[in-house]
Amino acid sequence: MNGAEARRGGAPVGMIRDLDRVEAASVIYLRLWCDSVAGKAEIETDFTTTLGKVEGRHAARSFLQLCEMCTREGRRPLMRHATTCKCLGADEACFANLVATAAAGEKADAMLIASLMVRPAMAGQMAELAHDVGMALRRMRLSIASNPVAPARPEQTTLH
Repeated sequence: MNGAEARRGGAPVGMIRDLDRVEAASVIYLRLWCDSVAGKAEIETDFTTTLGKVEGRHAARSFLQLCEMCTREGRRPLMRHATTCKCLGADEACFANLVATAAAGEKADAMLIASLMVRPAMAGQMAELAHDVGMALRRMRLSIASNPVAPARPEQTTLH
């Protein structure tokens, strides 16, 4: 893989503020996971504080496994932007789409998205983890307004 191919995954394709709350949270948590051990601890704290000890730990574990799968089984390195960046990278958009699609119960589509990220034999497992994560993020009832990176947006918007 040459440098241009690696950068494509980080190419800005949108803004975090344009994502729904589950998609935005999945990208922010992905960035935190990539940043540091402290970021990983913050993820677990957020999940357990919001969902309770048992359910929160399970959800955090699913998220950590999902991220590990992206790095361990990925077709290429997953590119991301800095934690506080307002841009949305191409790989981050794919990750957010995977989580949101899986949470919506669209298993076949989630597996298709996962197969773009990891080898096909791992796509089913990745889609299941993404489903668990997406459902947990839905239950957390995250407020985009409280996130300085992803301000709130109206529910109904016209894109074009």
